[in-house]
Amino acid sequence: MRTIIIILMRVRALLAAVALIPFLSSVSGCSSTREESGGRPTIVVTHAVLGAIVTDVVGDLADVKVLVPNGVDPHEWEPSAKDVEAVNAATLVVANGLGFEEGLIEVLAETDAPVVELGEHVTALSDAKHEHGDEHGDEHGDEHGDEHGDEHRDEHGANDPHFWTDPLAVAEAVEHLSEVLGQIGLDVDEAARLYINSLDVLDGEIVDIVSSIPDVDRVLITGHVSMAYFAAHYGFEVLGSVVPNLSTAAEASAANLVDLKEVIASRGVSVIFTEVGAPDDVVQALAEETGVRVVILDTLTVPSGTYRSYLVSLASQVRDALTS
Repeated sequence: MRTIIIILMRVRALLAAVALIPFLSSVSGCSSTREESGGRPTIVVTHAVLGAIVTDVVGDLADVKVLVPNGVDPHEWEPSAKDVEAVNAATLVVANGLGFEEGLIEVLAETDAPVVELGEHVTALSDAKHEHGDEHGDEHGDEHGDEHGDEHRDEHGANDPHFWTDPLAVAEAVEHLSEVLGQIGLDVDEAARLYINSLDVLDGEIVDIVSSIPDVDRVLITGHVSMAYFAAHYGFEVLGSVVPNLSTAAEASAANLVDLKEVIASRGVSVIFTEVGAPDDVVQALAEETGVRVVILDTLTVPSGTYRSYLVSLASQVRDALTS
């Protein structure tokens, strides 16, 4: 009888040890993650421009990991198993939202990690156009802007996700971001306030950069619908896009290209601005048929790791193209 009792006690001890294995593995994994990040929380950000903004705000209070590589089109990018793992292990995930990260929609919907979509907390394009752009946009008239802009927004039933080309929209996003960071234990209120002030200064820099462009030349034709926030805020008119869609995954249409040829001829357009993800062959063919230049805009490339470097570079590219 004594032998049986001893055997039973050993079996129970063995079962208890086995039951602890998943828990111990989980604790070991978390400990390893904390050691790798130096004890700081890990913030996973979907694309490089947002990554620069988040890094500017949090400084060394958190580790910031960007999923979509710098300069790569998030519309067409697909996450790897390692990327999905990073999302699920994050302390916080910062996404653009408004349908921008098409390959991540399901991943973000299914993760247990907290997710904030900053695009949901800025003034939507239709409102931003009136709030920031009326004083300039109305000067140029709505003959082509409404025809090619509002029509496509209605067609897709979504707000434009490319808000980061307007620093005042970014300021709105940062204000909400600071609240969310506070909820995970990061006190960035002062840093966020100073950063928002710096965005006002940056806004003035961009105004100075584009000030040499005459009003009559402040017209844009783009690869896809990507520069509307910049245009509305800084007094440009978007005449149309080669791919008249918020996503580069869409295709150009023959009817739209015919319209663009007419617009280019009637408005004396000298440049087609394109970007990563736009159909290069279609853009080049349109440029050759109309006799205009093609300029590639770095709409998704952060040259020196900061949002300021990104926007100054973008505005300088536009200015140089329209004044040369």
